[in-house]
Amino acid sequence: MKRKLWLGAGLSAAASALAGIAAYAAHRLSGPTAALKRETLFAFTPFETGVDWEEVRFNSVDGLQIRAWWLGRPESKRVVIGCHGHRGRKDELLGIGSGLWRAGMNVLIFDFRGRGESDDSICSLAYHEVGDLHGAIKYVEARLPEAQIGVIGYSMGAAVSLLGSADQPAVKAVVADSSFAEMANLVDFALANRRLPPRPLRALADQITAQRYGYRFEAVRPIEALIRYGQRPLLVIHCTGDTVIPVVDAYDLYAAAQGPKELWIVEDMPHCGAYFADRPAYVKRVAEFFERYL
Repeated sequence: MKRKLWLGAGLSAAASALAGIAAYAAHRLSGPTAALKRETLFAFTPFETGVDWEEVRFNSVDGLQIRAWWLGRPESKRVVIGCHGHRGRKDELLGIGSGLWRAGMNVLIFDFRGRGESDDSICSLAYHEVGDLHGAIKYVEARLPEAQIGVIGYSMGAAVSLLGSADQPAVKAVVADSSFAEMANLVDFALANRRLPPRPLRALADQITAQRYGYRFEAVRPIEALIRYGQRPLLVIHCTGDTVIPVVDAYDLYAAAQGPKELWIVEDMPHCGAYFADRPAYVKRVAEFFERYL
């Protein structure tokens, strides 16, 4: 009898532990915005990189105010929109943004909801943020009706670039640096790396995410968005040393792309490390890609 009681207590404790881990995983993916907003008072701005710029703001499709920087090239119709990573903010794109500006393009970089200077909101891993990118596209279309729009994104921002451009024909080309192919597989990968059982924990985290944050993992599949993206050009970038998002995702996305496509794999660099491996070469290749298709 005591053995059964101990066994029951052990199973109950194990179930509670799994639920707690799943709740933590959901929190890390989509948790309170306060955890994702960082001090912006001492952040770098385009002033440091010596480009022409102005502070702008626009609304996401659900009415949140999104804060952004416009790096202007009045003589050009090319516009590149930059999307930062999950726990990042717009100043992290100053390097590539300034490089593309110097290559003769207008650039719009912005803080996703709940990050940087943008409005607080429920966050997610590339689900709710698609509405912010759609707001950025609308802003560009209103400001420059003849714009030839490209999008570049990093990590979650790369996934948003693919998801958010799929149904936006105004976007003519996308650069996806270190994107995942499917959210569910990414969660499994992260759990397995921590020697946790992926299948039960992912199912629990998915349920908690749906209840607390309003979306399911199945709704975030950049690889499926490529069907709707169609014949438009795509440059996929990834690093072999990425332990956050496996490099196999880059190969899967590249294989799924239907239009003109390029795959750039950088050896022995970590997550989103391609830019830092060789900054001039990175800016040159990305700029040439956009010059070719915008």
